[in-house]
Amino acid sequence: MQNPGRSPQVRLRARASARNTPPKVAMQNPGRSPQVRLRARASARNTPPKVARQKATWLAGHGCAIAYPKFAAMHQYVQGIRDWSNALIVDHQKRPGIWSRDHFLDRMTLKDLVVAYFQYYAIQAYILLAVLAIAVAIWNPPSFVAGAAAAVFAVIAYPMIWYLLHKHVLHGRWMWKSPLTARTWKRIHYDHHQDPNHLEVLFGALYTTLPTIAIATIPVGWLIGGVGGAAVCFAAGLLTTCFYEFAHCIQHLSYKPKNPWLAEMKKRHMAHHFHDETGNFGITSFWPDRLFGTFYDRETRPVKSATVFNLGYTDEVAQDYPWVSEMSGGVAKGHPRKRFAANENGSAARDAA
Repeated sequence: MQNPGRSPQVRLRARASARNTPPKVAMQNPGRSPQVRLRARASARNTPPKVARQKATWLAGHGCAIAYPKFAAMHQYVQGIRDWSNALIVDHQKRPGIWSRDHFLDRMTLKDLVVAYFQYYAIQAYILLAVLAIAVAIWNPPSFVAGAAAAVFAVIAYPMIWYLLHKHVLHGRWMWKSPLTARTWKRIHYDHHQDPNHLEVLFGALYTTLPTIAIATIPVGWLIGGVGGAAVCFAAGLLTTCFYEFAHCIQHLSYKPKNPWLAEMKKRHMAHHFHDETGNFGITSFWPDRLFGTFYDRETRPVKSATVFNLGYTDEVAQDYPWVSEMSGGVAKGHPRKRFAANENGSAARDAA
């Protein structure tokens, strides 16, 4: 890592020479993987674990391009998009104020949530872009019928679009199988199921949500009402996303809603997170679940899913597809509250020692 100019083979021969190991033997028995060797060297040098994980993540992300040169161009393209989006979006952990610390919805009040919600960069981006889209619609106004049709399409189509993405992409067992998509899957859904009440990973990532909203709304809006119709449809999609994000947050607050509709919505979503992740994919509307047969009550599925928190990414899967595990520090097991309590007890024991 300190001298990337030399290839792994050259560095291996150099170390073999320093240890008086025949180069041929060293090449035939490289030993542990680069990630494992990196962590071992970090431990010997007292390198902070976070730095070691960052280096291990770099190796995991570049391993595909190194092992399979034909994927190098694709990897560079995807990495370029990710770097570009990171340059535009300020990391919430580096921002001053409320987002300089972690937030857990089961310890927050509704007032705390409202304050945090409107200070989150993704929500601010949605609102800003919606205002700009409305301005474009005013500058190039569609007819009343076309504008209303574009807005109604965005609102009605949203539950179905979310259902399809949630079921077949976020819960599809394919994104962890490539280093090109493992990081994205970990950020946009795996981390959320690992700790459903962690607010920072509940919000969608802009580099995935904005393209999806644009693709789902702008072409249809254009067909309905030209530039103005596209702007109206895009604005409606952005504002609907804001509503969905807030409703999603409310479902994870530690309180029982008095409103029957909110109580039913929370009940279905909590079952998805804490009982069986293979159903109840909706957030505020569950008609697609009813349509496709994934709607359920806990009473109809008495056995709790063994993969409700890891989405099927088990230790066995991690042996074949290690990238998510390496970025997460291993595969977490058990209920999030029990894991958190165990971590707190461990930290207290270390502090006492």
